[in-house]
Amino acid sequence: MFKLFKYLKPYWWQVALILVSTGAQVFATLQLPALMADIINNGIVPGDMDRVWQDGGWMLLLAAISAITSFVSSYFSARVGAYFSRDLRAAIFQKILEFNMIDMKNYSTASLITRTTNDVNQIQMIITMMLSLMLRAPMFCIMGLVMAIKTAPEMSWIIVVGITAVVVSAAVILSIVAPKFRIFQSLIDRITLITRENLTGLKVIRAFNNEDIEKKKFGKTNKELTKLLIFIDCILELQNPMINIIFNGTSLLCSWVGISLLNQNFAYLGNMTAFAEYVTFVMMSFLMLSILFVMFPRANVSANRIHEILTTKDKIRWLKDTKGVPDKVPSVEFRKVDFAYPDAAEKVLDNISFKAEVGKTTAFIGSTGSGKSTLINLVPRFYEATKGEILIDGLNIRDYSKEDLMRRIGLVPQHGVLFAGTVRSNIKFGAPNATDEQVRKAAEVAQATKFIEKMPGGFSAHIAQGGTNVSGGQKQRLSIARAICKNPDIFIFDDSFSALDMKTDAKLREALKPIVSDAVVLIVAQRVSTIKDADQIIVLDKGKMVGRGTHKELLRDCEVYQSIVKSQLSDAEWRKEMHGAAR
Repeated sequence: MFKLFKYLKPYWWQVALILVSTGAQVFATLQLPALMADIINNGIVPGDMDRVWQDGGWMLLLAAISAITSFVSSYFSARVGAYFSRDLRAAIFQKILEFNMIDMKNYSTASLITRTTNDVNQIQMIITMMLSLMLRAPMFCIMGLVMAIKTAPEMSWIIVVGITAVVVSAAVILSIVAPKFRIFQSLIDRITLITRENLTGLKVIRAFNNEDIEKKKFGKTNKELTKLLIFIDCILELQNPMINIIFNGTSLLCSWVGISLLNQNFAYLGNMTAFAEYVTFVMMSFLMLSILFVMFPRANVSANRIHEILTTKDKIRWLKDTKGVPDKVPSVEFRKVDFAYPDAAEKVLDNISFKAEVGKTTAFIGSTGSGKSTLINLVPRFYEATKGEILIDGLNIRDYSKEDLMRRIGLVPQHGVLFAGTVRSNIKFGAPNATDEQVRKAAEVAQATKFIEKMPGGFSAHIAQGGTNVSGGQKQRLSIARAICKNPDIFIFDDSFSALDMKTDAKLREALKPIVSDAVVLIVAQRVSTIKDADQIIVLDKGKMVGRGTHKELLRDCEVYQSIVKSQLSDAEWRKEMHGAAR
């Protein structure tokens, strides 16, 4: 928890102001019982009304000072807490943006969302309470004790009894509920995960008529969370009756001892009244601290979860500035590259070597799990090769700054990803300064103009979060237009034509040719028809290169490629292809 306090540094002067205003409030408030005692002992009992009016005036002034300083303290506590949580959320979000694909797999999306929202809210609440209560309570406790002992030393032992009872009760409650808070946060993660899965997979759930199964799955976790919340709340609610008993018992003890002392000296009435108020202040301060300490374990769990994100070590180190001078002619080269996931027994990619040159298309094909997408993801350093070298424009990929490398790459992922906004903002995502003419040209090449013009508003049409208001094929075409608009040196198409019909696929690839003539093109595909005309086709099988060449060359020499092609063609088409390859 305390490791996150560094985010309070920018607001140190506001924290100092809270400290000063809290001190002034406590001092002003603790003078009131002493003035009341003076009014009773030296004003009301002897009948000195001038003393009553004089002390009464001071009490009004001190009450006003206490109210003003209390407002200042509360206002700045809330302000600092809000700014603290804002900065913490920003830090978490920035850290998540820097995660590579392996980091993302270590944390579920639901967990990251919960940590950025619910956990930060828990920290904000405890920070706000600490700034207001953690400062106020010790001041009230220490100064109240001094004033109480000074006012009625004969009754000071009562405070010790009351404080002991409050501390013991708080310790018992804390020991019971503290272990439950970590379980609570994990169940919140689980609820978020199930909800997210059901919202994103609603069509599949309905298609398979599995609503009841999903309801039971959600209901089970929801029931566990409800039971835990009821248990925690019941234990915490025990605090109120216990505190009431302690408070009432302490008040009764003060009255009993005070009345016995009044029999000896009636002028002791003011001291007894003031002492009772001081006892209340001291007991209340310990009550505030006990509430804070009960809430602290839950906030500490949240703080540890957030700290875990913020201290995740970057597995991929980026240079601040590119080291060396890249070639002016774009190229991508793999030299004996291996890749394996951390702690995995087997390699995903094994001894991959090839060179993709400018103006030429290099395609990758293979069965599911052969390592095609993993290989492509090594180019923008979403993953880090475990062995070998990857060269972009003749320079080792590790010698690039992130900005310089990403500027050279235009990626179209397997599943089209769109962001809430407009058609135009999505196409301009990688090129914010692109003109409307460039946006329109990119859409035309991507065969997206026709459906865009049919949308209300055309290029200004609204795109829902995740692109839920457009089809899969439309998502892919907009994603392709986004990459084209960026005008990169390297185009990466990760099975980006799978949702397109054959006719649209052919038109798009034909329109792409002049656009990519000065660039390197890398294509991952499942359909042979998409890569048939590629200058170089690399066949992968279980992470290894088992073939490289043109379509005709591979049909003659590569059995794996032959089986892939044969599985996608009729017997007549297969015989025709083999006959053409034999020429």
